[in-house]
Amino acid sequence: MKARAVIRLKFASKEHAKIVLQALEPETKIMPTTRSGVEIEGDGKSLTIRFEARDTSALRASLNSYLRWISLINDARSVLESL
Repeated sequence: MKARAVIRLKFASKEHAKIVLQALEPETKIMPTTRSGVEIEGDGKSLTIRFEARDTSALRASLNSYLRWISLINDARSVLESL
C-alpha cells in the first residue's frame, strides 16, 4: 500500500521560504531509506512538500522529520534575528 501526503506552508516573506527550501533540498536528494521519498518546491512565499511512502509508518516518520527540521530552522532564524 502506498501512502501520500502534501503539505503547503506559507511564510511571512519570500526570503524566509527560500531559506527553508535551501536548507531542506539536500535532504530530498539522498534519502536514508528506500521506504519513502520527498519532493519540495518553492513558489514565492509558499513551499509545497510532497511525501510518498510504502506504508503509513514510513510516511509518518518522514512527515515528523521534515516538520521538526522546519521548526528547528524557524527557531534558529528567530534567534539569529534577535541578535
